[in-house]
Amino acid sequence: MHSHTLDSDNRASIAATLAGDGWIVACLCAAWCGTCASYRASFDELAARHPDMHFVWIDIEDQADVVGDLDIDNFPTLLIQRHDVVAFFGTVLPDPLLAERLLQAQVAQSDAELAAAARASEERRLWQRECNLRALLRAAG
Repeated sequence: MHSHTLDSDNRASIAATLAGDGWIVACLCAAWCGTCASYRASFDELAARHPDMHFVWIDIEDQADVVGDLDIDNFPTLLIQRHDVVAFFGTVLPDPLLAERLLQAQVAQSDAELAAAARASEERRLWQRECNLRALLRAAG
């Protein structure tokens, strides 16, 4: 299983897939970003190690109407969520081991722990309001 690249033709099918149960791991990048291009293979390897999760590659320029208002400081930016709880949103070093550890730390938490963490700081409350990929896809139609 590799990651799926979000595009205008598959938005509805990806939105339907993400509407189900399970973890969502999205990488937000740009085609012109050399770091992103080299990170794609690592992201696909991470997806292959976690076939029970949904991995989505999103070009922020091609999909600006979906992610246009997200505050992306640098690349790669990862978005990790379970159901409608955004567990992580931020820039990460392009190191596959770091992404693996970050993902495992989120998965180790119960739904109650994830929900509590989502309310724990203003930054995390902002993630819930603005970074929910399921909601962004619904809004973009």
